[in-house]
Amino acid sequence: MLLALESSCDETAAAICTAEGEVLASAVASQIEIHRRYGGVVPEVASRNHILHVRPLVEQVLAEARVTLPDIQAFAATSGPGLVSSLLIGTSMAKALAVAEKKPFLAVNHMEGHLLSPFMAGNGPPRRSVALIVSGGHTMLIHMTGVGDYRLLGRTRDDAAGEAFDKIAKMIGLPYPGGPEIDKLARQGRPDAYSFPRSFLDGSSLEFSFSGLKTAVLYELPKLDLKNEIVLADVCASVQEAICEVLVEKLVLAARLMGEKLVTVSGGVSCNRGLRAKLTARCEKEGLTLLLARPDLSTDNAAMIAYAAAQRFQLGHTSPLEADVDPNLPLV
Repeated sequence: MLLALESSCDETAAAICTAEGEVLASAVASQIEIHRRYGGVVPEVASRNHILHVRPLVEQVLAEARVTLPDIQAFAATSGPGLVSSLLIGTSMAKALAVAEKKPFLAVNHMEGHLLSPFMAGNGPPRRSVALIVSGGHTMLIHMTGVGDYRLLGRTRDDAAGEAFDKIAKMIGLPYPGGPEIDKLARQGRPDAYSFPRSFLDGSSLEFSFSGLKTAVLYELPKLDLKNEIVLADVCASVQEAICEVLVEKLVLAARLMGEKLVTVSGGVSCNRGLRAKLTARCEKEGLTLLLARPDLSTDNAAMIAYAAAQRFQLGHTSPLEADVDPNLPLV
């Protein structure tokens, strides 16, 4: 068994899984309510709360899995990308446990956790596919031929999709985190009410850009009565449609260019109901097999970190205790 910790941003999480990737226990301590009053994540506040939560979470997952620390074969933690002050809490705890139990330590890339998460919950093993990772901080397309064998096909040149959702939500007066709020209101609005730009949608580019969409909404605001619920819902639906259309079309294009029939989607934004519906319909039309990460495995969690670590551990990989955290750690 393997115990993993995730503390890359504002969620503290712990999980235990088997070497084959079966999750035995998983727990997350959310800080959303704490950071909502600031309108976004405050790094110092996040790290202080990680310190408060990390030990109780480890004790919780051990109890849920009905195991003790000596039963654990290896310890893992997210080493990046993320907030340095947050990453240090999880990695320090995992290293301390590894030293105390004289067991191996594995430093895991947070994005690899997202990348492999669609293969969890009985969908494994990880195999050839084109992946869309779409979250608050990242939007990228990856061609995967096996665990650790990844090729970057395209990424955002500015804002990530989740970042665009949150920033636009803030502009139109929705509470933090804004992405889920837009998704909720979009169900009541018309996706064609406003014509917002779709950058890089033409041609064969696999790059993304969402800053133009954000600017277009900003310029539209003076003309809108956002106190009108219908108008607000229409704006949300139109913004969501613009973002989701680009994500779906780029994923389909990447699969076509790579000659792959299996596509995967993960990351916090993959919880968006509009995106999931659009992906399902489009992939069915194109004859593509779609694996969507389960919603509870899409947002930041330690189960996906444990799973990624288990895949690496089975291949004989471990990390030195001197391994440092890296806030800008690249996946490829």
